[in-house]
Amino acid sequence: MSTEDIRPEDILIKVQDTPNPWALKFIVNQVLKSEGKATFIKSEECNNLPLIYALVTLRGVKQVYIFRNTLSITYTKEIEKEDLISNVQIIIKTRINIHNPDFLDYDPFEEKKPKTKKTHQSDNPEIQKINEILDRTVRPALQADGGDIDIIEVLENEVKILYQGACGGCPSALTGTLQAIENILQNELNKPSLKVSPI
Repeated sequence: MSTEDIRPEDILIKVQDTPNPWALKFIVNQVLKSEGKATFIKSEECNNLPLIYALVTLRGVKQVYIFRNTLSITYTKEIEKEDLISNVQIIIKTRINIHNPDFLDYDPFEEKKPKTKKTHQSDNPEIQKINEILDRTVRPALQADGGDIDIIEVLENEVKILYQGACGGCPSALTGTLQAIENILQNELNKPSLKVSPI
């Protein structure tokens, strides 16, 4: 069935709370992003993506994060939780048939990443090793909660990270989760003084 053939009544959406009191996770029975993940903060970032545009421009929405068949919405007290859920469900059901899940990745945080690097992150063996550790230990739990983590930069004794989705702005991400990530990397990399810093 192509996306054009999908009817609103064919769409099933499960809503979950996340550890972040200002973020909700929506699990949809359709693919929203075929490969990779994407974060949207401003309407200008949503070119040719009417479903995402409608979500980003909802009153009270701060961020939309998409990964496979899930999306996480971070919001403000400008909108009631029940109203947000209702609006998001309506938008998904009425725009899924014009949504292209094969859209290219978009990273609004690109400007925060170091400009001096000549090689792509995936070419850096140290970042590859850290990503392998995170894939095995931390990422599954973060993704289950509607978020994720990106390695921004690895310095001598510091790993700079960026929380995504529901993890961004979550109180536990800056305390217990951060400490857990730091402990795991210190042990696995045998670097007891390694620090992990969110940006």
